[in-house]
Amino acid sequence: MSDGRVAVGQAAVDQLLEVLDLDPTGEMTFRGMSPPVGPQRVYGGQVAGQALVAAGRTVDPERFVHSLHGYFVRPGDPVEPIAYEVENIRDGRSFSVRRAVALQHGKPIFFMSASFQRAEEGLDHQAPAPLDVPPPQDVPTMTDRLSRYPERLGIWGQIPRPIDVRYVGEPGWVRPGDRPADPHQRVWMRIDGKLPDDPLLHACALTYASDLTLLDSVLSAHGEVWGPGGLVGASLDHALWFHRPFRADEWFLYDCLSPSASGARGLATGRMFTTDGQQIASAVQEGLLRRVGA
Repeated sequence: MSDGRVAVGQAAVDQLLEVLDLDPTGEMTFRGMSPPVGPQRVYGGQVAGQALVAAGRTVDPERFVHSLHGYFVRPGDPVEPIAYEVENIRDGRSFSVRRAVALQHGKPIFFMSASFQRAEEGLDHQAPAPLDVPPPQDVPTMTDRLSRYPERLGIWGQIPRPIDVRYVGEPGWVRPGDRPADPHQRVWMRIDGKLPDDPLLHACALTYASDLTLLDSVLSAHGEVWGPGGLVGASLDHALWFHRPFRADEWFLYDCLSPSASGARGLATGRMFTTDGQQIASAVQEGLLRRVGA
């Protein structure tokens, strides 16, 4: 299925699977590529997702990733391959820890630590999911949203859309003045097609998606927007915790808010819930935010 020139649905998901399918170049080294059409720098969720693929392929598949912490240190070049080097920090009785570094031109662009745990039973509780959120079928699609702002599409009107993203409130790419301030930035998301059953792949797909709208919650708190007349930004770091089993190709609510912004940096936090209210993951990110002219 396609939307004009833009790949959507399963066609876009298949392209995402190709991006996440790294080529092994050694026992602990891999090579990844970027999509043929994309932003001027590598999308942060892509390099984080690929780094998790690299780390996960060196771990016993009976151990599932429960957390990752990464830093974006240089912008990635989307036309150059990305080399991933994995270091085995520890394999214990219950946990395995890996460090993965993404390199281009011999220099790190991203590094990440990830921890994997064998399945265990224990205490179980969570904060309740938001109750005042309409279901995804009652929220406008991305195509509906984009049709109102064709002049602000830019590259996003050309790249594949493997994720069905439905904003509950106004997104950050509307015109300046069109976005009321809202402390919460909530979106429904799902991988817009069928994924294989591999749990690591679903974790990598969720990692890919988690960087897409999180930082926008900082702008939402002020009613600000991205681009001309608003701000430009870049992710500085990213942390993600996985709490419960999930499928990334089923709907989840990404409930984001920003507890603080200062010094041209903004902090964003996010919680992910299934349609039946199970919290599957939590995310935290800090980003650089600078105002640009009209």
